Amino acid sequence: MNKKVAIVMGSDSDWPVVKGACSVLKDFGIAYEARVLSAHRTPAAAADFAKNARSNGFGVILCAAGMAAHLAGAFAANTTLPVIGIPMKGGAMDGMDALLATVQMPSGFPVATVALNGAKNAAYLAVAILAVADEELAQKLEQFRADTVAATAKKDAAIRAEAAAL
Repeated sequence: MNKKVAIVMGSDSDWPVVKGACSVLKDFGIAYEARVLSAHRTPAAAADFAKNARSNGFGVILCAAGMAAHLAGAFAANTTLPVIGIPMKGGAMDGMDALLATVQMPSGFPVATVALNGAKNAAYLAVAILAVADEELAQKLEQFRADTVAATAKKDAAIRAEAAAL
C-alpha cells in the first residue's frame, strides 16, 4: 500500500499557500488529505488525527501554521511519523515567530522545517521521504530533478545569448 500525505492547516487562511503542496503531491501521484485542525481550537481532534495517522495509511504529515505555530509540535508529540512544519507568514512579526516556534522542538520530538510559506518544498521533502521505500517514486523524483536541471540550463543559455547580443 502506498502511503498518503496528511496536509494539516491551523486555519483555512493558510489554504492559498498550502494548496501548492497538493499540486506537487498530485504531480507525483501521491494521495493526500488536506484538513483544518488547530492545536488550540481543536486540540483533541488534532491529537486524535496524529495518533491514528499511521494506521490510517499516512507516511508523512505536513503542518502549516502561523504566529505561535504550535501545530507541527503538537503533531510530533502524538505520532512517530515524520512531521514537516510549514511556518506561515503574517502576524505582528510577519512569520518570524512562526518560523522560530516551528524549529524549536524538544529533543526527541523533531519537526523538519521549511521556509516561510514553503508548502511546495514541504511536499518535495515528503516525496523524498516516501521515496526511500518506493523505487518508482524515487525514479520520478530523480527525473523531476533532471528536468529541473535541464530547464535551468536552457534559461542560462537564453540569458547568455541575450546578454552577448547587447
